[in-house]
Amino acid sequence: MTTQGQGPRRVPGVRLVQKVSSTRAFARVAPHVVPALDRAVHRLTRGKVLLSAQMLPGVVLTARGARSGLERRTPLACMPEGPGPDTWLLIGSNFGRAGHPAWTANLLAHPDAVISWKGEDIPVAARLLAGEERAAAWKAALTFWPPYATYQARVDREIRLFRIERRRPPAR
Repeated sequence: MTTQGQGPRRVPGVRLVQKVSSTRAFARVAPHVVPALDRAVHRLTRGKVLLSAQMLPGVVLTARGARSGLERRTPLACMPEGPGPDTWLLIGSNFGRAGHPAWTANLLAHPDAVISWKGEDIPVAARLLAGEERAAAWKAALTFWPPYATYQARVDREIRLFRIERRRPPAR
């Protein structure tokens, strides 16, 4: 599984952004600022732009709430797999904060979801990775975005990794 050119964009300042995103100060501020900005810009551009995707590929995940059952829209960095792509990795790092992000509980309870990827709404099925499959995906994630290692070192929990795959309509 490779990202085939879909990794962090090689724009000036990527290393600086990686360093800043590894700090505890970023972990305190970013969860309150980044998603709100992403949701607003995504809505204003009719799903065509995510600000955070200027550095990392991103999706807006729409999943039902684990307890409420209500639709929840969450902008997330993602790791596309393959040239299509038809699969993506979602990393539940929560910016290196102690608890699992709410969207991971939502996917555990309701694995069928929708992502907005480059302006296209795509139905997906999510699967929590474990064992060797998770280990291989984690290694790829660290190559893709090294700050994930800092996030993992900062928390006692194992960061959840999900593989989401495009759902195909049933054959007739």
